[in-house]
Amino acid sequence: MPDRTEVADVIVVGCGPGGAVLAYLLARSGVDVALVERARTFEREYRGFGWNPGVIRLFDEMDVLDDVLALAHETVTEGTFSLYGEQVTVLDFDLLDTDYPYALMMEQPALLECLVEHASTYDGFAFHPATTVTDLQVDDSGAVRGAEAHDREAAEDVRFEARAVVGADGRYSTVRKRAGIDPGLFESPIDLVWFKLPQGAVDASTQGHIDRDGVLVYFGLGAGDLQVGYLVRDDEWSGVREAGFGAFLRRVAAINPELAAAIDAHLDGFQETTLLDVAPGVADTWTRDGLVLLGDAAHTASPIGAQGNPLAVEDAVVAHDVLVDALTYTEGTLSDETLRDFERRRRPTVERVISLQRRAADNLRFWLDYGRYVPAWLVRGSAAAFDWLAPHSRLIRGAVESFALGDQSVSVARSHFTD
Repeated sequence: MPDRTEVADVIVVGCGPGGAVLAYLLARSGVDVALVERARTFEREYRGFGWNPGVIRLFDEMDVLDDVLALAHETVTEGTFSLYGEQVTVLDFDLLDTDYPYALMMEQPALLECLVEHASTYDGFAFHPATTVTDLQVDDSGAVRGAEAHDREAAEDVRFEARAVVGADGRYSTVRKRAGIDPGLFESPIDLVWFKLPQGAVDASTQGHIDRDGVLVYFGLGAGDLQVGYLVRDDEWSGVREAGFGAFLRRVAAINPELAAAIDAHLDGFQETTLLDVAPGVADTWTRDGLVLLGDAAHTASPIGAQGNPLAVEDAVVAHDVLVDALTYTEGTLSDETLRDFERRRRPTVERVISLQRRAADNLRFWLDYGRYVPAWLVRGSAAAFDWLAPHSRLIRGAVESFALGDQSVSVARSHFTD
């Protein structure tokens, strides 16, 4: 038996971008919502750093944009790469049809804390940090009625009872696993190695280097850190580590000697690097009676194009609309038939983005395998052709806008707000 029972209309498991946004929107709409987070504090390592113009628009519709812009961040108005030593612009936000022609690069902790503070101004909101969800409550019909958890601060077992449980607990989702839903992961031909350097340790006037010896990406985060990514083939990283840190530095130096020197000066070996498994995935189903999955719990995005955060926030905005309507016009546990409207509205966009990411991953793997054999003049000529075609080609423009602007049909249902 649990030590205590908490009752809410909706339980949101996971205080990442999707979970925090959804909890805030629900609380502002008069819904009793419990936000359950495994970590004790926000000061932990996060994967996603990019917030595209589409998300910035949604932050504005939520009335939190001014507070978000007050947080430490870097503003990006164009995407540029050093291609064989020549700077090439691959994305100019001013050419996009948006009132927010910029992206933000920032760490997640301060943003999540900001969203929780906004949600906490509403009486129906309760935040439960240091609380690990261990299982779902499922009745004889298979409907989800709540969740079982352990509050580590109080050393108590907690039963959360609700009309709907939202699994927003990431790519390794406990909620998804306990519901018996397969994540639908695809194999990826590449992986990404992340590490941080002090801001100014290397020239970051471009977002990275593409050269015959490999691919590097880097961007500022606005708080004195520079995030760096080194692209590797899938299953290659273990061999790189076995060869030693010096061999790793030589590989990086072949692409950018300045970056290799900065790594040597500021990193204390491989323990300060993190391998990110790029493998994307789309679960077969995102809903059950009393259950909704969103963000990486429903569809795991790769880091290509920085799509994880935007997809999760869009999910939260749509889920807010679906959940408030369902809670208002139905009684008891929310049915799969009702909740499936969320999946119907989101799946086409998600599958399109994941497909583009997989195609880009294949192209990057091709470059890692064969880039050294391609003449520099051909690469530069292709880049110049792309630069000319991008504003004129509907296909290229559509792909770019899918990544930069997101699903423009998604908008915050402000009519649900009670304030």
